[in-house]
Amino acid sequence: MTNIHLQPFTAEREWTIEDIPVLTASVSVPEPVPAADSISRRIRRYYQLQCRSFLRYCEKWLFPLAEAEYRAALAISAPLPCFHAALEYRVTWQDQGLLSLYTQSREVTLPGQTLLTRRGDTWDLAAGYPIPLGDFFPARSPWKRQLMALAAEEIQRQERAGAAQYHLRRPQDLRRRFNSQNYYLTSEGLTVFFPMYAIAPAAEGIPAFTIPYTQLGEGAFARLRPPAEP
Repeated sequence: MTNIHLQPFTAEREWTIEDIPVLTASVSVPEPVPAADSISRRIRRYYQLQCRSFLRYCEKWLFPLAEAEYRAALAISAPLPCFHAALEYRVTWQDQGLLSLYTQSREVTLPGQTLLTRRGDTWDLAAGYPIPLGDFFPARSPWKRQLMALAAEEIQRQERAGAAQYHLRRPQDLRRRFNSQNYYLTSEGLTVFFPMYAIAPAAEGIPAFTIPYTQLGEGAFARLRPPAEP
């Protein structure tokens, strides 16, 4: 399989107390259509499981918080809160038998509090399984150190330009907070990202750094062809 057609699989839920909505959730995850082969069905199950897990998280963790805020507001005749949670996706690359995308959740709870959580997936459509980031680099390549050095250079450029603010104290803090699962492919290059709050204040959201494939060294991402010139 070299390509796959996706359409959104959507779901919505609402939780109420005394018929008053206190939490709403919406989900949009990728669904292969048609799911006529084992690989498409595996990908479909993967994201439907993610959908169900997200809705269970909303019910188990967010709903009790929403209920507590509702009853506290009711006790002092304050405006009644309604929490919101959403899970969405974006396809960032589909070519050369690879599918890369990320899913991202947004939780809006107390006033001024928004939590973003992102997950990256890159699928080998021939094998039907996600690809570890290290598989795109030659054996024994110091790829993680190289990626963090390039990301650190971009952080310094952004801070010098006043475009962003980070709270890293030492260069090694960046590598310590990096998870090699947090990546996806784009036509511009490899994008690595960090969880919200991990290396920057909340105002910076989810810090993400796109590194051109040509900067990743000889042999890295050899299976990817450069995007065609316009």
